[in-house]
Amino acid sequence: METITDKKPATHRYLKLLLKIGVTIACLWYVFGKINLAEAAKTLQKADWVWLLAAFLIYLTSKIIASKRLNVYFKNLGLALPYWQNLKLYWLGMFYNLFLPGAISGDAYKVILLSKKFSIPYKKTTAAVLLDRFSGLLSLGLIVAIYGFLVVKEKWMIVLLVSGTVASIPSLYFIIKKFFPAFLPGFGSTFLLGLAVQISVLICIYFILWSLNIHEETNIYIFIFLIAAIASILPISVGGGLGIRELVIIEGAKYAGLGMQGQHNAFMLSMVFYIVTVACSLLGIPFVFKSPMESKKV
Repeated sequence: METITDKKPATHRYLKLLLKIGVTIACLWYVFGKINLAEAAKTLQKADWVWLLAAFLIYLTSKIIASKRLNVYFKNLGLALPYWQNLKLYWLGMFYNLFLPGAISGDAYKVILLSKKFSIPYKKTTAAVLLDRFSGLLSLGLIVAIYGFLVVKEKWMIVLLVSGTVASIPSLYFIIKKFFPAFLPGFGSTFLLGLAVQISVLICIYFILWSLNIHEETNIYIFIFLIAAIASILPISVGGGLGIRELVIIEGAKYAGLGMQGQHNAFMLSMVFYIVTVACSLLGIPFVFKSPMESKKV
């Protein structure tokens, strides 16, 4: 197991962790006060496990594509990671991001490990990881704009969503060209790979809805879920946005006028997606004990 240390003061780390835990508990307390957990358990028991398995497999596929996207950025730095080595490193990062928020995130782990292994400045590996995140967010924003056009009634909001998304693509290109020119050759491929990732996740959401026997107002549920997914990216809770996502999605269902049943459905969509995420991330456990970087014979 590779030893990676966080150089921030211990007090700072503990306070940050306590704050995240507090936010998560507060959000979940509010959500659980709105949802009948016994009814939620019954809904999960009645779920179609064939569709749930399909959701897991397509989400797994999305992560394999995402690892390929990140490797494009690494190649722009001259890092020629073999396919399986990069995939193992990506999966380990997923596990750390979800289960070790108070120690060191998966992104930070990859930055420190690769910088030490290949003697590359931290700034460059950090830029690769951050740009990978922004690339994914850009594709997510594009899909949000499409679904916003389908479900949002306020014209000003549609204009804001579409114009913001359209403007973000050349903006990111300009930022990369100006400040990170080494990554410019991979702009097109990473954008397309990011779009493939988000489309895979979108299919995963459809499968989860079908597994829960939710066939009406699906566009609204998906739009609300995507907004909640963006909110969950904020580093203010533990467990990969646990609590934040559920809070946003049930309030979104309430705002959309879906009623109590709609809030229940939205909550179940979010929780089942979280279960799928956890199940997928658990595949990174073996690499906690055997670092992906120990050998290049993969």
